[in-house]
Amino acid sequence: MRKPCCDKQDTNKGAWSKQEDEKLIDYIRIHGEGCWRTLPQAAGLLRCGKSCRLRWINYLRPDLKRGNFSEDEEDLIIKLHALLGNRWSLIAGRLPGRTDNEVKNYWNSHLRRKLMNMGIDPNNHRLITRNLLPRPQFPHNFCTGASGISAEPKVPVIGDAADIHPPLHSRRDNDQVSDAASCLDDEPCSNQLPDLNLDLTISVSAATVDKLEDDEEKKQKQWKKLEEP
Repeated sequence: MRKPCCDKQDTNKGAWSKQEDEKLIDYIRIHGEGCWRTLPQAAGLLRCGKSCRLRWINYLRPDLKRGNFSEDEEDLIIKLHALLGNRWSLIAGRLPGRTDNEVKNYWNSHLRRKLMNMGIDPNNHRLITRNLLPRPQFPHNFCTGASGISAEPKVPVIGDAADIHPPLHSRRDNDQVSDAASCLDDEPCSNQLPDLNLDLTISVSAATVDKLEDDEEKKQKQWKKLEEP
């Protein structure tokens, strides 16, 4: 198990003072960064080694770049993230003056949303595929219910209000047709339909008639037997 870098009971916590920043800057300027475990004691700071390292990298180093990210930096972060994933220290190493924590926060707060608005998945940098299949279209006489789709046409109800009072447009069409028919009645029509013979005759064979008569005689004999005392 790795030992803690310092005794946290004897260290200062909270915001850094101006005097502490000057001590850290002067020591690193003379001796370099070195080992962060021994640096606080050597620089005369009652701070943890991790606190000194984060304070220097994120706030005090001279090559630190401040301000908003440019478009070139955003494009570079997106390309590096597609290759390296969430390895923020490696990505920040390609961006001079930017820290890994700053790059990570900017990715989570801005660039992820930007890619999603462009229709790109920020995890794998691929286009987001959505199910855009067209909805099936059915004719008007198809009925849909809770059990599914039924292909049976709707049967109009007898005595419906539409039958008693037809729509106005249908009545206008009927009036126009009747007017046209009345105008044509006065003129001789050369193309008349031939008369149709609608007389229907049903032919019954003689054997069928004999069988029916025999059945009738049998029924009468049975009734007579029943009536006899």
